[in-house]
Amino acid sequence: MTGAERREQITAEITARTGITEEMIERLVRGFYAKVRADEMLGPIFDAQIKDWEPHLAQMCAFWSSVALMSGRYHGAPMPKHLPLPVDAAHFDHWLALFEATTKEICPPEAQAHFMERARRIAASLELGVAGANGVLLGVGERFRRQEMGAAS
Repeated sequence: MTGAERREQITAEITARTGITEEMIERLVRGFYAKVRADEMLGPIFDAQIKDWEPHLAQMCAFWSSVALMSGRYHGAPMPKHLPLPVDAAHFDHWLALFEATTKEICPPEAQAHFMERARRIAASLELGVAGANGVLLGVGERFRRQEMGAAS
């Protein structure tokens, strides 16, 4: 079996188990970013970075396809793009809350759980990276909070 065939098999198994499809991913991404753009906390941060939303949405669809379905569609490095952003634990928690609300609106329970498990890992990884980029080494269970002068709590 080739690598491409194995990837297709894995994607088919995930789809069968969770119900996740590329169409669901697109609905999720578009619904989530509609919430983000309207959000008082996250909207300004995204608006400062993204001028043309369609390419970003397409990239996020490829990202979530790779994350959720193991499709291999995404080819990028999200960490460097997030490191300079003025975000901390509160932003990641809010991002997760909006994402979870969107998954509950769009996805059946198995798909919702699959997306949220991955979203929580991504948020934790990005928070760890942002903290490190700001000179803060987080210990287990610590969160990065800018209002505390970069101290972890």
